[in-house]
Amino acid sequence: MFDIGTTTTIIAFLVGIALGLPIGWLFIGSTALGLFVAGAPATFMANTFFHALDSSTIMAIAFFVFAGALISEAGLADRIVSFSYSLVGRLKGGLTGVGIVATLFLSALTGSSVPCIAALIPLLVPRLEKFGYKRVYTTALLCSSSYLGYLIPPSVPAMIYCLLAGQSVAALFIATVIPGILLALGYGLLNYFMVDRYTFETDEKPVLPITFSESVKDIMSTGKKAIPALGAPVLILVGIYGGIFTPNEAGGIAAVYCLLIGWFVYKELTNEKLSRALSSTVGTFGMTTLLLAGGTVLTRYLTRQGVAQEVAAFMLSLFESKVMIMLMLNVFLLILGMFLDGIPILILVVPLVMPLMQQLDVNLVHLGSMMVVNVGIGVMTPPFAMSIFVGSRLGEVSPAELTKAMMPFLFLVSIPVLLLTTYIPALSCWLPELLLGAQIVGPW
Repeated sequence: MFDIGTTTTIIAFLVGIALGLPIGWLFIGSTALGLFVAGAPATFMANTFFHALDSSTIMAIAFFVFAGALISEAGLADRIVSFSYSLVGRLKGGLTGVGIVATLFLSALTGSSVPCIAALIPLLVPRLEKFGYKRVYTTALLCSSSYLGYLIPPSVPAMIYCLLAGQSVAALFIATVIPGILLALGYGLLNYFMVDRYTFETDEKPVLPITFSESVKDIMSTGKKAIPALGAPVLILVGIYGGIFTPNEAGGIAAVYCLLIGWFVYKELTNEKLSRALSSTVGTFGMTTLLLAGGTVLTRYLTRQGVAQEVAAFMLSLFESKVMIMLMLNVFLLILGMFLDGIPILILVVPLVMPLMQQLDVNLVHLGSMMVVNVGIGVMTPPFAMSIFVGSRLGEVSPAELTKAMMPFLFLVSIPVLLLTTYIPALSCWLPELLLGAQIVGPW
């Protein structure tokens, strides 16, 4: 049984979530209340808050957030969309499939989901509506695809997980690549069969190459224009896995690269646009650091009070099978994802389940991949899904219609990919082992 302070902290936290209080301050406030009720000194809170942010990975997150904020302001997104259009535009469902391909490319620049939505919906939804594609479907496909930003490196949630679990950022970056590719392929296949249900007759038709040679010329032309934009993810990944610079240094290099491309190559980055990107970065990064530091304070307190050990004992008493325990962990994370954003979930859950995962001998890189996929799904699960809120506003469709159109992507693709990631560790561990030469697969 928990003491009065721990019980007070947990109840205050749950009540605060139910009331919709800001979760960053809720992390700190519920801990302080629990310590006050228990009559315990609160000195550890300041030290924990400071040490949670005393990491070079935090600086890397700031740089990647800034690079993500620059993609639409600096003209990178436009070129990537044009290149994606030339690649898949002629296929059945290819015009909407452009969103999936473009999200794959942009994910390697942003490390998150919302920047992908913010960049692509204004570019694609009005344009495709002119060609006879219902805006609710195009918006739904883009919102569903947006969490590829969590899976294609660099990934901000992956960095958060590594910070909490003490794992290699380089390893986890590529551990989520195969699940990300599976997700993109699944979405593309589902789009192929579904798209005809969301079209209507229109006089305006897209201009597409007719012959093979014209298609090749179009791809070469748009690809040439997109090379500077696509150079950023190539530079980052080759630099990290070629041993030229660390993942932390890669964030700064990505931000500087996007600045230079926007200023001197595409020449679309003005002082006003740079100011907007900086303002967005400061807001996002400030929220992230408050969540990380405040969440660390709460979870350290709960861990110190033995909550993590109690969770492990409780789960082991319910299920003897590792398969069922991993399934229940996924269900728990999915339920949390209906009400919380991915980063707070990671901050809250990772420290609490680590003792259980260590008892089960679960590989922590594999666990990280599974958890990143899971919290990524949270951006598309109602009632409180970030992609639904942002997508409905930008796409000018009702949240209810958007949610309905997104559900096939959730149940027919996202959940199966999550289960594959959970129960086939090689999907997560094979690439890190191949590229980094480390035997990380280990026992499942």
